[in-house]
Amino acid sequence: RRRIRPVAKACGGREARPRARAAPAAASGPPTRSSGDAMKSHSIAQETQTSGPEMVEDPAKGDGAAQAGSKAPAASTLPGLRWLVTGIAAATFVVSAVTLALVVRLDNDNSEPAAAAGTVSVREMGGAFFGNGPNPCHARKPVHADAEAEDNYFQNVECLEDGVLQVLEQAGANVTAGYVGGLDASGREPITEPYWKMGLCPVNVHWHLGAEHLSVGEFDEDGKGPGYTYEGADYSTDNEGRRLQGATVREGFLCHWYDEADARFTTEYDWQHCIGMEVGETYEVHWPHSAAGACNTPHQYQTPFYDGVFCNDGVISLDPLNTYEKIGVQSQVFTVINDEAFYYPDLMRGMIVDGDYGQDIAKYTGSTTGTSRNNEICSRFTPITWQVDRKCHLISASSFDKLCADMKAQRDDMTDDLHAHGSRELVADELAANNLRGK
Repeated sequence: RRRIRPVAKACGGREARPRARAAPAAASGPPTRSSGDAMKSHSIAQETQTSGPEMVEDPAKGDGAAQAGSKAPAASTLPGLRWLVTGIAAATFVVSAVTLALVVRLDNDNSEPAAAAGTVSVREMGGAFFGNGPNPCHARKPVHADAEAEDNYFQNVECLEDGVLQVLEQAGANVTAGYVGGLDASGREPITEPYWKMGLCPVNVHWHLGAEHLSVGEFDEDGKGPGYTYEGADYSTDNEGRRLQGATVREGFLCHWYDEADARFTTEYDWQHCIGMEVGETYEVHWPHSAAGACNTPHQYQTPFYDGVFCNDGVISLDPLNTYEKIGVQSQVFTVINDEAFYYPDLMRGMIVDGDYGQDIAKYTGSTTGTSRNNEICSRFTPITWQVDRKCHLISASSFDKLCADMKAQRDDMTDDLHAHGSRELVADELAANNLRGK
């Protein structure tokens, strides 16, 4: 006996032709990178399978008579069988037609109900899966000390007036081991535990061109980048410290990794999501955390970050003062390299703590930063805790681009944080707290 492919005789002795199997669609574009894994090329082995019992031809019973342990249907059942098959086919056609009509209707429908004030639409967000809904953190950045004050307490002010200090400690400061600031911060100790242990969650992520903090030997005046060295360039921003269109952004301190002879620092990356980024450049990434954030909700991440920090009432207080216990910022400095060996998939969640990353941490109290402040004009969002990695690390360009893609997927619109912001000049000793903790 020889083995043959299954071929069955159907009604009326007519041969049932096997239905052609559609060829698998060819994969298009680069492989997608899943959260938690570096992008790796892969191949999929396709296996050809046959279904049903194997049929064995019996020459004695005639060509094509299949033995599968069953008898042919009685002749009286064939008309009913035909009607059943015909009915199923017709019903399947109707369902398919209705489904196709619905798909075409949805695909061509560009209308969308107008979103109420303070809400975000799916189309505006680029397809975020939560749809329309109020943002409880919208416009939560405070202006006054309290609802009745009308005192513009949180507006930037002159750091000194007639030689008298008008503000509390500022940031970014010198975080080099052993540094002691000149401002007495007695009674205001920074958070020394990981923020999550104290009930704080990340509410934003953004970064600055160059480093705002100083860590001698890691990111300082002797660092270098693509085409230039640290000069503290001129800059122009609005009153929120945001970059103005076409303006030069002030650059901070630079790391020492850049090597113009190494193609990994000079080969450009095809950025898909981040704006204005450059391979070989130094960036200081900030993750503001807050105990008053919309933690573990779709509204956790906000731009501007102040909305996320002050989202919930009754947590942060100026009297009694608890801001340095309820607000904290993680800071980590990177040089961007075009090398997937330095890929990290989840910069959205916070500082990298792995191997040498996130091990040598300086902790102190300071203020918010940005180029609307300097050593003459200071921030009133103070004191808050800072936890700063003293080391400069390498990170792949694709890691940053993945971060920007994640930012685009948030409920709130984080577009204004997809590019580097300018760096505040180093805080003068008399404005830096004397409570630096760490190794």
